[in-house]
Amino acid sequence: MNDIVFAGRHLLTKNVVRHKHRTWELIYCTGASGKLVFSGLELPYGAGDVAVIPPDTPHENMSGEGFTNIHLNIDHASLTFRQPVVVRDDANGSLLHLFADAYFLFSGEPERRAALLPSYGDLIVRHVCLCAHHRRNPMVEEIEQSIIQHFTDPNYELDKVLSAMPYCSDYLCRLFREEMHTTPGRFLTDLRLERAADLLLSDGQRTAVSEIARQCGFRDPLYFSRMFKKRYRVSPSRYAVMLLEETRELDSDSQKIMAPD
Repeated sequence: MNDIVFAGRHLLTKNVVRHKHRTWELIYCTGASGKLVFSGLELPYGAGDVAVIPPDTPHENMSGEGFTNIHLNIDHASLTFRQPVVVRDDANGSLLHLFADAYFLFSGEPERRAALLPSYGDLIVRHVCLCAHHRRNPMVEEIEQSIIQHFTDPNYELDKVLSAMPYCSDYLCRLFREEMHTTPGRFLTDLRLERAADLLLSDGQRTAVSEIARQCGFRDPLYFSRMFKKRYRVSPSRYAVMLLEETRELDSDSQKIMAPD
């Protein structure tokens, strides 16, 4: 659990091409600023921020001025984020010290690495969770949990959830966007599309696309196909085949994929 399988650092860098990892990736920005670009989502970051990226999430790192960072890949991380987030280090720079120590341990003597690195994995994951929890508005958490629990239900109505809360929908959407960097509606759709992509890959085209759509919360298969193609640049029926054809392994822990035109 929380095994650090890779630790590296970028000196002044302006772009990291679109790629993904089989493991969780945690990136501590040690200097300057930039943005992480995902499918339909951009997360700005600056010095003292930690980007938390779930496994198999394609992303690109961009900065006009150039950034510096320490990045870790953690296998079997006890993290519950459903999509990428950026959390802020505490005032003492606790995460910075942990990331720096983990990097030097990973690069150092095998004996010390084996003895100490597992503890750093646990500490880093726990600190990240504490930082994320500290900044989260309870209403945002309530909306997020409602969506996560019910997104596969085609009859789930997000508007009714928002209207039942003690603030106007516009205000709640603004709060949600400030913390999650996306709207509640987009968050719901993205969860459904990500689940559909997972099912299409694991199913081997045995199940009809209309049934996949229903299992992921879409009542209209045509709308599902349109939204899926808008996000992944390919139809649902072609997705698994395309990914197997175009994805190639570059090293033991990550996969690079071509960025869409």
